Amino acid sequence: MPEIHHISAETRDRLQAELIDLTGRGRIDIAAQIEAARLLGDLSENGDYHAAKEEQGKMEGRIMRLKAILENCEIVADSEDRSGDSVVAPGLMVSIRFQGDDEVEQYLFGSIEERRTGIEVVSPGSPMGQALEGARAGQTVTYEANGNQLSIEIVAIES
Repeated sequence: MPEIHHISAETRDRLQAELIDLTGRGRIDIAAQIEAARLLGDLSENGDYHAAKEEQGKMEGRIMRLKAILENCEIVADSEDRSGDSVVAPGLMVSIRFQGDDEVEQYLFGSIEERRTGIEVVSPGSPMGQALEGARAGQTVTYEANGNQLSIEIVAIES
């Protein structure tokens, strides 16, 4: 069963535009780079050719990833529509405090594709994300990471 990606409509539109760009302009550009490198001669020792082929592989991997996300995405409601939510759910900001630490950290709960400058993302599929999903502010949840049990207190849930 494919992983469901919880993303905003804005992120879906951005990913669709990136996919269109990569499958159009991106493929044309990389094909031109490969052809130019071929003209330089012996491919076995041609650094430009190997670099272009490596770049092509990375781009094709990204195209496959984008297609998988877009085919298996669920659009989360805008934050204004979710301001009354009192449980951790995709698209919301979660403030947490690790047991034994005084510092409160804030994370966006959702797909890594939702990343924003200065804000870390917790995926619902990660061990921490699985522990947080559905929890309420004031609750403490535990999860296992690298063989250790970690406890975190949910300080606040915000749009």
